Amino acid sequence: METNDKRLVRPRTGRMLGGVCAGIANYLGMDPTVIRVIYTLLTVFTAFSGIIVYIILLFIIPEEPNIYRQ
Repeated sequence: METNDKRLVRPRTGRMLGGVCAGIANYLGMDPTVIRVIYTLLTVFTAFSGIIVYIILLFIIPEEPNIYRQ
C-alpha cells in the first residue's frame, strides 16, 4: 500500500506573486508556466473574475512550512 503525502501548498521558491499557480502546478506535476498561461487566459475571458479567485486561493492554500525555522 502506498501513502500519498502530496499536499497543495504555496511554495516559498519559484513563485511570481503569491505562489498559487506554482503550488497548483507542483501538486499536478506540471510546469508552472502552463498553469500561469491557463490562469491568464481564463481571467481575461471571464471578465477578470480570476483575480478574485486568486485572492481567495491565496488565503485558502497554506504556505509551505519553513524547514529552517527552529
